[in-house]
Amino acid sequence: MSAPAAGRVAIVTGGSGGIGRAVVERLAADGFSVAVHFSGNPGRAEEAVRTVIERGGRAIAVGGDVGDETAMGALFDETENAFGGVDVVVNTAGIMVLAPVAEFDLEALDRMHRINIRGSFVIAQLAARRLRSSGALVNFSTSVTRLQMPTYAPYVASKAAVEGLTLILARELRGRDITVNAVAPGPTATPLFLDGKDEDEVQRLSQAAPLERLGRPEDVAEVVAFLAGPARWVNGQVVFVNGGIG
Repeated sequence: MSAPAAGRVAIVTGGSGGIGRAVVERLAADGFSVAVHFSGNPGRAEEAVRTVIERGGRAIAVGGDVGDETAMGALFDETENAFGGVDVVVNTAGIMVLAPVAEFDLEALDRMHRINIRGSFVIAQLAARRLRSSGALVNFSTSVTRLQMPTYAPYVASKAAVEGLTLILARELRGRDITVNAVAPGPTATPLFLDGKDEDEVQRLSQAAPLERLGRPEDVAEVVAFLAGPARWVNGQVVFVNGGIG
């Protein structure tokens, strides 16, 4: 477990399921009060909140479109009103649509870019304005940016944009004592990853890493907790969390 974070406050976008849910529970275990952001499933967010509270932590659920700056401003407002400020923002919200470039639906591209790129920018902008000193922003990329896998090009393009935003924002916040990093998971057993894949493909991907298994959401949450807490000398980096793929 990371160093105690009593009195510190985190926002986790996309915190109602998959990796986001694991991050919520890990940060709460480390002593953070947590705002669990959701977009389309308030029930899962409330379940995450109940889990945190039952374990002695503090949490609230707040909904909204990550691409809407007004809604996300309200997310920060509600978090500050509930807990007194914001110290850490973990931006796990994202979608993945796969198809070859030649066949890709441009409406799907626009939808993915609104969430993955515009959403990341909106959250990063608010974090840059409102994080307290000694804070941290953790964005999410993907290990597929380095693997050149067919059908992933539109998704990778969106996540490459997140990496560029992350590396530059870390330098723009000079003097603020705020770290900005990105986590790039490999194949991880979440609904987002497993959706649309048959058993053979899942088995093949599970053997890609030298550790010969899929990642677990908790594996990724462990790294996020490090970046959100004790890792004050890790800044402006993309941290690959993939069991040794690529």
